[in-house]
Amino acid sequence: MALRVAAASVSHISKPKIPSFFAAPLFHHNLTRKPRPDALLPLPLTKPGSQWHIHAISEAAAQPAISNKEREEQLPEDWKIKMLYDGDCPLCMREVNMLRERNKNYGMIKFVDISSDDYSPEENQGLDYKTVMGRIHAILSDGTVVTDVEAFRRLYEEVGLGWVYAITKYEPIAKIADSIYGVWAKYRLQVTGRPPIEQILEARKKKGEVCKDSNACKM
Repeated sequence: MALRVAAASVSHISKPKIPSFFAAPLFHHNLTRKPRPDALLPLPLTKPGSQWHIHAISEAAAQPAISNKEREEQLPEDWKIKMLYDGDCPLCMREVNMLRERNKNYGMIKFVDISSDDYSPEENQGLDYKTVMGRIHAILSDGTVVTDVEAFRRLYEEVGLGWVYAITKYEPIAKIADSIYGVWAKYRLQVTGRPPIEQILEARKKKGEVCKDSNACKM
């Protein structure tokens, strides 16, 4: 009788699902993820429905959700590379979110949204909004500015995905990759259904003038 019960229990255990390589929006990045420290802690010995279990759930629910900006500010100050990204670009944000998720286990990247009203060129090697909108920029901890495919390669290396862009270290691959990226950078506003850069700059200028002597934009 005990054997039959054990066999029935085993039969109800579902087989682990093998993730598909194409499941991720860009690259399958879970294969090389380092285990988080809290993953090694033992699970609490509580039973669903018990007082302890309900109390734990209540405490978790009471924790307020934090924004991406607040989460980024909580990262270690010893970041190795700063990524300047356009938060208004939907396609760009897919890659940014993937890197941000990976960075939770590494803490090497500091993310800076150039579309934010708080963006400061003075804090980012003097790179103004128009310049950074033209192509991807990243800033190393020593102040070195890198652009184009090299910026992507450096960012990916810091979250354990250096192999993705490793081949772009060599010529003529590096030059070809930069040329392809240049085409994307030139037409990305049009591809994503956004107005030309001139209109965006004018809109930001008008918004800045309205917000200059008002607290309405600081909400």
